[in-house]
Amino acid sequence: MTSLVKILKAEFIRSCAGPEQFPTGPLREIAVVGRSNVGKSSLINSLLQRKGLAKVSRTPGKTRAINLFTVVTDDPQLPRFVLADLPGYGYAKVSKAERAQWAPLIEEYLGRRQHVCTVVMLVESRVVGSQDAETIQWLRAIGYDPVVVATKADKLKASERVTALRRLEDVLGMTGNLTAYSSMTGEGRERLWSALKGRCRT
Repeated sequence: MTSLVKILKAEFIRSCAGPEQFPTGPLREIAVVGRSNVGKSSLINSLLQRKGLAKVSRTPGKTRAINLFTVVTDDPQLPRFVLADLPGYGYAKVSKAERAQWAPLIEEYLGRRQHVCTVVMLVESRVVGSQDAETIQWLRAIGYDPVVVATKADKLKASERVTALRRLEDVLGMTGNLTAYSSMTGEGRERLWSALKGRCRT
C-alpha cells in the first residue's frame, strides 16, 4: 500500500490576472479546473492538509484569477511543485464580460505553459453538466489527459454511488480511472496523490 504523502510546506504565492504574472521558474505545475461551486478550494485544502490555504467561499464564481501555491513534500517522486487554482466556469450570475476575461487567461495558461505536467479536473459526484463534457473535450484537444476527480463523494448514499459514478464516466467519455473524493473524510486523497506522482514525477 502506498504511504501517504507528507506536506512539508504549502503556501500561497500570488493571484495571476494576466500572463505576465505566470510562474517563470523551473518547477512543475499542476492545474486544477472545475465549474464554480464544485469544491476546488476544499479539495486543495484537503489534498495539501492545510485549513484555509485556499479560501473557501459561499459565493460561486468568486475566484477570478489563477491562484498559485508552492508545495513541498517528502516524496522524492514529486518533491516540489506549483499548484494552480483556475477560475471556476459555468456560474450564470457572473457577467459575460467577466467570463470573457477568464477564458483567454485559462486558455493562455493551459495552452502555452511548458511546465504544466497534468490537469486535475473536478466534477461533482451528484451533478454533471454539458460544460463539464465540453471542458474535458477541450482539454483532450489541447493535449491533456486530465485526472478526473468526483468531489463531494460523502454526499452519495452507498446505494447511489456505483450508478452516479458510471453516469459521470458516460457523460465524460471515460472508461474507469475516475477518483471519488471527499474533502470531509479524506476519501480519495491517497489515490489522487498516486495519480499526480504518476503524471508529474521528476
